[in-house]
Order: sequence, then C-alpha cells, then structure tokens
Amino acid sequence: MSTVLEQATSRRYPVAIVGAGSIGTAFAVVHALAGRDVRLYDVAAEALDNARSRLDQILADLAHFGLLEEAPAEVAARVQTSSDLAEALAGVAVIHECAPENLEIKQAVTIEIDRLAPPHAAIASASSAIPGSEYARAVAGRSRCLVAHPGNPPYLLRVVEIVPAPFTDASVVRLVESFLEAAGLACVIVRRELRGFVFNRLQGALLREAYCLVRDGVASVEEIDAIVRGGLGLRWSVVGPFETVDLNTRGGIERHASILGPAYAAMGAERGQFDPWTDELIGSVTAQRRAQLPLERWEERVRWRDRELMRLLAARRSFSDSEC
Repeated sequence: MSTVLEQATSRRYPVAIVGAGSIGTAFAVVHALAGRDVRLYDVAAEALDNARSRLDQILADLAHFGLLEEAPAEVAARVQTSSDLAEALAGVAVIHECAPENLEIKQAVTIEIDRLAPPHAAIASASSAIPGSEYARAVAGRSRCLVAHPGNPPYLLRVVEIVPAPFTDASVVRLVESFLEAAGLACVIVRRELRGFVFNRLQGALLREAYCLVRDGVASVEEIDAIVRGGLGLRWSVVGPFETVDLNTRGGIERHASILGPAYAAMGAERGQFDPWTDELIGSVTAQRRAQLPLERWEERVRWRDRELMRLLAARRSFSDSEC
C-alpha cells in the first residue's frame, strides 16, 4: 500500500469505476479531466452506451463554457468501457463502487470487487447514506473499504466526503484522499461514521423544512426554490452557513447566537426537535471561527464576501448577454 500511496498523485495508476450510472459517469469525467486512464464497468451494455453519450455531452458542455484545457475527444479517449469486471479492475489503485443505493446490491457488488481486485486497491463506495460498516461488514477485505461520497456532479461540485468505517485501515484513507486530491477534488474526512454523512444531513435538514412549508401551505415549491436560488444558495456558493452568520452579525457568530439562538430553538421546537446551542457548543464554534478570522478582520472579510458575490453576478450577466 505504501508504494501505491507514494504514487497516488501521479498518473501511473488507472482508476476503475463499477457502475455506469450518473455518478459513475461523473467520476469518469473527473478522472479523465485529471489525465488518468479510466475503466468504466457495467454489466449492462445499454448502460455503457448511455454513459458514453452522457460523457460526450458533458465534455462538450464544459468546452462550451471554457472549462476544458484539451479537446473533448482527447479527454473522452481516456475512458474505456467494459463489461468484464476482472478486466476493469486489473492494476488499479482505487475503485469507485457506484452501484444503486441499495444495501443488498452494494453488499454483493463489494464482495465481488474485493474478490477480483488487486490486493493493494482501495474500494471507495459512492454511497449517499449507507455507511461502510453496513455494506462492507461481510467483505473479506473490509479493511480497504470506505465511503467517498461526492457532491453531484463532482466535475462541477468539487468536494468529496471520505467516510471510513471503524474497520477501515488508515493507509486506505490516506490513499483515497491523495488519489482524489490529485484529481482536483477537495476531500473532507468525516470523523465519525453516521447515516447520510455530512452532505446529505445538511441537505436533508433543508429539505425536511421545505417539505413541511409546502405541506403547511406557507409557500409553494417554486417560491421556496426562488428563495434558495436567489438568496441562500447564492450566498452559500461563496461562504458556508457558519461564516454566513458570522459575517451577518457585527460581533461575529457568538453575537449572532445570543440574538437569534432562541428564535432558532423555537423553530426547531415547532418540528419536535430539541438540539439546543449550549454555551459549550457556541464557545467551540466561536473559537473555530475566530481561529479562521479574527474579529479585527471582520470588516475586510465582509467586503470580500460582497465582492465575490458581485463577481459571480457579473459573470452570470456577462455570459447571459453573450448568449443573446
């Protein structure tokens, strides 16, 4: 494993992707863009044909928006499709398991991958919610299994959460992290295994409330989407939720919690939730934010946020005008 880890940032090792659905195809784009040879496997010939068409479409769109440094055909040529699993897995360092989000299917597919894959190869599941301790518990080589869950699509949302199971070897985590960072992905190591990980727990919190607001006749689907598109989503494309409230309140996140914490607690209580922002928790969050941004730089960072939003809006307008 150490030899593979040392060369994980090189292009020596191809990558195997098991499952040619939307996520599998998206991962193929990510690695092909990074210059790696890709083996895209699926048991269904139709799925492979669809993946090839989708791949060509994605690359054409990236080229249209000036996001490719090579001709689309050159990138596409790095992706080879296969219906022979053993052939697809030969000589790879990292395997993306992209089977459907079904526990029994993932268990069976991972067992077969483990049986055929090189002994040094890491098996990274693109599971959206099922943790490794569930889908890989019966795998003989379970110590090389973990979750690598991307934002979808990962060739645009370049963040991936790496979620080791309690039995995952630490060297496997390092290998997958190095391998994916070399492909231009920002890796977040999730410290404790839990269902839904971080990405979908955050997304799920918003979706649960959105469904409730529609159910209760407060707002329509389109109205809620409009608020997120033009407000929350636009802002979150520049700063995350903690930095958002830190910069929205003079005095920072501690001041925000003292002013609006009770209101958020009341909102949660309406939904039967009781997760109070204790003094200890607020203190921990505040300390982390102040380590990132001292209060004396607050004004400077607020201006930076505004200028980044202006840059984003100007780019949207510029491209929209050029399309007319």
